[in-house]
Amino acid sequence: MQRIIIYAVLLLTLSGCTFFPGVHKIDIQQGNIVTQEMVDQLRPGMTKDQVRFVMGTPLIQDTFQNNRWDYILTLKKGGDERAQERMSLFFTDGKLSNLSGDFRPGAAKDE
Repeated sequence: MQRIIIYAVLLLTLSGCTFFPGVHKIDIQQGNIVTQEMVDQLRPGMTKDQVRFVMGTPLIQDTFQNNRWDYILTLKKGGDERAQERMSLFFTDGKLSNLSGDFRPGAAKDE
């Protein structure tokens, strides 16, 4: 009986692998990679096709509000905190009119 209890405690202890040093935790990346160089290429008046060529397909393209595209990148490295970058592009009459988010055209991103 004592042996069963010891095995049960040992099994429960070993099942929580997060406590073992050296256990590899994978990086999880979801969304669109947006760089400062990509944002620097954007100009007011660009068509949606030109913006898609520079930035790629947006992660979120709202069906009800087709004048806004959202590019979102979520990155979680190993056991670190989750980091998120966001970029929203706005169109008027099919042309790029405004942008907002973590990047600014012509500005170097702080790292």
